[in-house]
Amino acid sequence: MSVSEYEDEPVRGLPGYLPSDETLIWQGEPDFKVMARRVFHVRNIAIYFALLIAVHLGVQAMGSSSLTEVILGSTWMIGLGLLAVGILALLALAYARTTVYTLTNKRLVLRFGVAMPMMVNIPLSIVTAADMRRFPDGSGDIVLSLDQKKRLSYMMLWPNVRSWHMNPTQPALRSVANVEELAASLASVVSSAQPLRGESTTVESASDHSAALSTS
Repeated sequence: MSVSEYEDEPVRGLPGYLPSDETLIWQGEPDFKVMARRVFHVRNIAIYFALLIAVHLGVQAMGSSSLTEVILGSTWMIGLGLLAVGILALLALAYARTTVYTLTNKRLVLRFGVAMPMMVNIPLSIVTAADMRRFPDGSGDIVLSLDQKKRLSYMMLWPNVRSWHMNPTQPALRSVANVEELAASLASVVSSAQPLRGESTTVESASDHSAALSTS
């Protein structure tokens, strides 16, 4: 799936134009470098393969093999490591380029998806908590706790979820470059949102057909 599949959006990151009583507060997307490092663990995988190669070279060097034979014997490991890192980096780039987070005075909209474009609408009135995880570079994640009976699919929302928390699944805005700015905006609008009876998170495909959620 290419980014061009989102070109028909009337408003970037949204399924339609905002109603007259709804205001755009903040909009952003995951930072590719942060997502590659924090979500797809590209750096850790690269270090893992580097250590494997170093150990292999050390063991072979202590044997009777020549330097040329040692280097040639490690070529496949180097190639495998580069392939793994390259695939993960491309996945991180694809997810970062196709994900948009939108905050209005009434809801959060998560637009994402590489193979299957999806949109998740989360009314602010059902957000019971928003926890910020800030990294040293100023980027971070915002994890949401929701008050609703319908259960969201972890696999469908990934990677826009709190890792390894499946019951209940907690939606998350991942790898946001300036997470404190988002946290401040979110806190101001959530505190003023009034609970509305019957509101719940909705999930839509790119064709704007609602996808059914399993009830708890």
